[in-house]
Amino acid sequence: MIAQTRTVDEIVVVDDGSQDDPGAVVARYPEVRLIRQENAGLSAARNRGLAAINTDYITFLDADDILAPAAIADNVALLFQHPEAGFVYGAYDRIDTARRRFSGPHFRPVPSEAANAMLVGNPVAMHATVLYDVARLRDVGGFDSTLSSCEDYDVYIRLAQRYPVFCHPRLVASYRIHGSNMSADPVKMLHWALHVLKRYRPLPADRDGSRAWAEAERFWKRVYCEEAVRSAGRREGTGRFMPMLGTFRVAPATTIWQFLRVLKRGVRRIGAHSYRRARPIRAIDMGQLASLDPVSRSFGYDRGTPIDRYYIENFLERHRGDIRGRALEIGDASYCRRFDSGITQQDVLHVSPDAPEATITGDLVQVGVLPEGTFDCMVITQTLHLTIDVREAIARMYAALKPGGVLLLTVPGISPIDRDDWKSTWYWSMTGQSVTRLFGEIFGAQAIEVTVHGNVYVATCFLQGMALEDVRRDWLDRNDSCYPVIIAVRARRMGRSG
Repeated sequence: MIAQTRTVDEIVVVDDGSQDDPGAVVARYPEVRLIRQENAGLSAARNRGLAAINTDYITFLDADDILAPAAIADNVALLFQHPEAGFVYGAYDRIDTARRRFSGPHFRPVPSEAANAMLVGNPVAMHATVLYDVARLRDVGGFDSTLSSCEDYDVYIRLAQRYPVFCHPRLVASYRIHGSNMSADPVKMLHWALHVLKRYRPLPADRDGSRAWAEAERFWKRVYCEEAVRSAGRREGTGRFMPMLGTFRVAPATTIWQFLRVLKRGVRRIGAHSYRRARPIRAIDMGQLASLDPVSRSFGYDRGTPIDRYYIENFLERHRGDIRGRALEIGDASYCRRFDSGITQQDVLHVSPDAPEATITGDLVQVGVLPEGTFDCMVITQTLHLTIDVREAIARMYAALKPGGVLLLTVPGISPIDRDDWKSTWYWSMTGQSVTRLFGEIFGAQAIEVTVHGNVYVATCFLQGMALEDVRRDWLDRNDSCYPVIIAVRARRMGRSG
């Protein structure tokens, strides 16, 4: 909140009986007010904050989530344009515990007739993206403290039944996925989503409302039954089927249908049957990979650790000693922080001036964006393929290094193409040969080391969206240059630093 581009009038932290010591953190910020209460639940904590503030608008930010720098400014501007609104909202993305984005931005607009649309699947999705009109939120009674979950879904519906809702596609907040999110319990989420939905079942005479309500019921059952079935495949032990049994009690037909669907599309361990040269050629059993849908459409982030991260992070670990002095990273400094070996000054290049860690703004290929002869180390992972003029990008990186400076760079080879942020600028997939030639032309062949990582097994798993946790670890390092998944290059600008 303090880092917002638009100054906020009040910041209130409600400590709902936490086990840590938020007071020690709040004490560093005199402008922040702390309210303590015995643990009473999320709705009660939000109502306590709502009662305490003296502002016209309010945003609720949970402890594990992050607001974009312009979140308040963008939402307030939209509410100013539409003072009749009950609330407005924007887009969100998902990040991991290291604050690296792995999906989004996600944005589902709501039509002008929001009451029925708000029933179906909760188009808002993430609460921190919302800015409420305080008077109207109080007028509908705030949050229902009898709800253990889906209290935001409930209040959206109540407000949408009385006031218009407006939205915009700009990024407002980041939802941090860490394994203990409340929404990770499909049985609990299904129970409370259906519990809330039952409150708003329209009369049979309201045909449009009845259709929307029935669609919403099918949506929630489908989403959480599928998640319960998939969770059985990610876990081990007898307890792995408990979520599926839980959703079966609520929605037996949907759970069975999702189980059969996932079973058909699921993944059988590749390599379960050994290949014997003595056997005659026979028909190939495609097994459960015979599908037009991959296992995951988000590089495996929704299942665990993407496979390509194994090669990228091992490469950086091997060259940790190069990550020192004045260092540059793209997007954020997460890898430099993790593999720091004596960094004295950290820079981050980002195309957006609003990026939280950006110290340099602009395009990598734009002359004058990167200061020449400046950096001891540059960490450029999974970026070069997003640049149409690859040679110019390499020339700009070379020029930005000090003599003796080192570039640590990775690019994708065989890879799915991103469906979200980078879809429109994903121009290239590389090979060991192309990387060797491109970097050799500019740095000199004697100044580069190119390594190719992957094999047919890894490439198949990565294309399917399997995660590192799904695959055979002992096969990851059997590299075959004909099936490149990640190409890594260490390039040094010849000469000595003055």
